[in-house]
Amino acid sequence: MGTPEFAVPSLRALIESGENVVAVVTQRDKPKGRGAKRGGGRKLAPPPVKILAESHGITVLQPEKIKTGEFLEELSRLKPDLICVTAYGKILPKAVLELPVFGCINVHASLLPKLRGAAPINWAIARGCKTTGVTTMLMDEGMDTGDVLLKEEAPIDEWDTAGTLSERLSRLGGELLVKTLAALKEGTLKPVPQDDAEATYAPILKKEMGKIDWGKSAEEIRNKIRGFTPWPGTFTTLGGKVLKLFRAEVTEGEGTPGSVIESADGRLVVATGEGRTGGALSVLELQIEGGKRLETAAFLRGHKIEPGTVLGVD
Repeated sequence: MGTPEFAVPSLRALIESGENVVAVVTQRDKPKGRGAKRGGGRKLAPPPVKILAESHGITVLQPEKIKTGEFLEELSRLKPDLICVTAYGKILPKAVLELPVFGCINVHASLLPKLRGAAPINWAIARGCKTTGVTTMLMDEGMDTGDVLLKEEAPIDEWDTAGTLSERLSRLGGELLVKTLAALKEGTLKPVPQDDAEATYAPILKKEMGKIDWGKSAEEIRNKIRGFTPWPGTFTTLGGKVLKLFRAEVTEGEGTPGSVIESADGRLVVATGEGRTGGALSVLELQIEGGKRLETAAFLRGHKIEPGTVLGVD
């Protein structure tokens, strides 16, 4: 059971390791593109997991709702020994969790009990973590609260975004899933209960969370930019228009938080909440509302920003 690109390596690993994947459960096809029309409606795009499954002749199920007797009957007919879940996107009811002989095993992109929840990769970066990883666990009715099976740690590079880290962790997740199944067959798996006292949470992301608070430190803002790229993105305002930020680095500079300290020679430096102690943010890539995504030097050739301009005030 899985849906986005992150889940593809898990399915591929199962196929390549010789497992008998009797079916794939994924979410419904969704409209894609602005204006892509066919038969009076927007073109539907299949989930990445569906594309891989169909290329291998695997049955694909796309129930609109999974808490129905009809779907449970369909799963029951497959008689699964095990259900593997990677980023499916829906909470499994008790009836599904209890259906397979060996239960449901989840691939989660953090070192549980740290970063339980929907967006562990984004929040690992946004909160300045230096390492994260992947965990396989036995699923229960809680939110990522099941017994831990295996863990694999992974470093977070200083230029990682949620996009680049997700790609690495997805591959690691596939490898760890195969290791978990091998240990299950060998009888060497030892489920370990999580310590709830050590749990942290990674809530689902919403677009409005991307608004930059220039009162934060330069490092906090930079981490947020990285953690929220490619989605939902981070933004501020300039002259009444939305200004999206894609890459930045910490530099020296002082001034009122949000004020432009330097805007010349290809550099756009903005004061932050620690600006009075020498910390500022140098913006490297950005996009003004209605414009193209550009590196700062190219952006400044077409948009004059006077030093002293304050971002995010309108």
